[in-house]
Amino acid sequence: MNEGSSGTHNSAAYDSTVGIQAETVHNSNVYFVHPDASPQEKYKVGVRFLEDGVPSRARDMISDAIAHGHDNAEVRFHWVLAMLSARAYHDLSTEELQRLHHASGLVRTYAEGEWKDALRVAFELLAMLSIAEGETGRVLERLRALSLRQRDAILHHLDLVLTGGLKDSLWAENRERAEAARFGNDRVQRVWAYFEPDPIGPRALPPRPSSAAAAKASLPLRVGLFVIVAGFLSMLALFADPAAAVIELVVALGAGLTAAHFGRRWWHQDHRLKVKNRESHIPYTGNPAFAGDGFTNRVRHSFDHYFGTRVPHGWAPHEWLGHTVHIRDSLVAEIALLYRESRVSVDRVNWLIRYLAEDARDRHHKGTLFGHRHQSPTSAVAKTLCMVALIALGITTLALLGTVASGAGAAQTLLAVLAAVGAVWSGRTAVSSWLKTRGEEHRLAEETREYQEQLAARQAAYQNWKSFLDATRPTELEMETWLTCDKTVFVDEALRHHQLTWRDLITHTILMTPARPYKRGRVKGGPWRYSRYNFRLFLVTQDGVREVSTEFDFTDAKRGNEQRSNYRFDALSSVQVTERTSIGYDLELVLTNGPARNIRVKDADTHQLAPDENAQEIAEINLNAAGFIHTFRLLEGIAADGKGWIERNNPNHLPPLRPTD
Repeated sequence: MNEGSSGTHNSAAYDSTVGIQAETVHNSNVYFVHPDASPQEKYKVGVRFLEDGVPSRARDMISDAIAHGHDNAEVRFHWVLAMLSARAYHDLSTEELQRLHHASGLVRTYAEGEWKDALRVAFELLAMLSIAEGETGRVLERLRALSLRQRDAILHHLDLVLTGGLKDSLWAENRERAEAARFGNDRVQRVWAYFEPDPIGPRALPPRPSSAAAAKASLPLRVGLFVIVAGFLSMLALFADPAAAVIELVVALGAGLTAAHFGRRWWHQDHRLKVKNRESHIPYTGNPAFAGDGFTNRVRHSFDHYFGTRVPHGWAPHEWLGHTVHIRDSLVAEIALLYRESRVSVDRVNWLIRYLAEDARDRHHKGTLFGHRHQSPTSAVAKTLCMVALIALGITTLALLGTVASGAGAAQTLLAVLAAVGAVWSGRTAVSSWLKTRGEEHRLAEETREYQEQLAARQAAYQNWKSFLDATRPTELEMETWLTCDKTVFVDEALRHHQLTWRDLITHTILMTPARPYKRGRVKGGPWRYSRYNFRLFLVTQDGVREVSTEFDFTDAKRGNEQRSNYRFDALSSVQVTERTSIGYDLELVLTNGPARNIRVKDADTHQLAPDENAQEIAEINLNAAGFIHTFRLLEGIAADGKGWIERNNPNHLPPLRPTD
């Protein structure tokens, strides 16, 4: 369970594996582009894609803006970065190289300013790959003269292009900035919120519809029958002894009205108490509608977790769980009924389950947790007064029969007895119908009030949680910045361990894959980001390939299970990719002197796509974000041609991309 910055607990049975713990897609308009968007708007979205680590989409958006006439030094600067971000020269097609050469010739046509300076420096850095290292000083001075944002963007996005002595001279300050920024903006306390799913809206059980239609329909007939029979009995008593009958009838009327008034209150409260007690003792496991339901079982586990952590003072968790078992059973059934629908994860309902656990704890502190189980003092008073009135009514009825018997014949007395029996029977049925009608009206009004209060309280809890998440959740730029800093520090430590400098490297690549168990999240249109990664770094030198891999916890940037291996170019025999829609992408790396290594590059995500998202496009975004495209092409080339591939793809042998003025 996610609980702020708290840890996550997992349990797995013997010989089982915990895989994905949670995954979520945040609905966001960060990458939304209206079909009628202007070139300027498309350019802005393209820059956002670039900054957030999605260069493939940035290339498309910025190229589209340029094609529709939005072209200046700033736009072209970001276009160059997008073309080269996360790519080496051998990743570029012939057409893309030609476009870069064409763009280098356009520099002179742009207006002077900071963006033209930045664009010129970018092309001069590319040109430095084919010139003597002694001539780099002037360009490095111009690079350092740029704004911090422009300089960092160049160094970040041209990372796989800039190597050798040029990168050596910039690496120390690049590493220092990464170490300073990797825990910035309260990273450790906020990363968890990125993987927290958007909460689903609050719901509550609506009041049950009234079931008193039949009783309400029969009430007039039963009341009419009672009036006729009671009136007949009254007439017999008045004829027999008018003075005594008047007194007895007044007492009977008063007793009847008193019994009706207090009896209604007593009956309603007693009825509600029985219903509440019955509902709170219905275990969800006994309901066939919930038996074997995976969603309900997950709800049950979530309730057990939050009730076990939201414990009143002085209670042990197991004691509180035992004390509230009936309440949890009832709440499990309620939540399962309200939210059981396709594609609804329990993670999206956990905010409500947590609120209900806290509410139960707070009601226990107030002494109202089981308040409905006990009869209220007003109910006891109403019951007593009702019983007294009914006794008085019974005595008065007997007195009426005595009055009739004392002043009339046997025939009238028999009729009076029959009338009394009829009055009792018809009165009882009329009272029963009346109580049910009035009771249902009262229940419906009370449940409607409770429903509105409950929904309002849950709405407030939902808004509080959602506002807290929105304020805590890192932006895409923050997530990408932290990840870039982590990669920089990792590469630096690998270079130090192998005692290598950038001059010793021909090229390098880093592959980022999910490490199980993990949580993952993304914004709509963006790449998956993981709570745990496998970083796999390949350092290519003249002597061969050095590979360093480690597991990485993105929350606190801690690493573990580090492994290192070295192999010659001819030891890498083959590289294969397996794509399975329902599973994901696998990379198979085969060495001549060892078993094949299968690397899960990404898990399947088709079920997580929005209706307006393109599966192929999202897959490409995720593969690019993982560094897969560059890594695969590099390893595939080495496996096919060995050291000859390095000679043919040496960037020093490429024509320079020098801007012309």
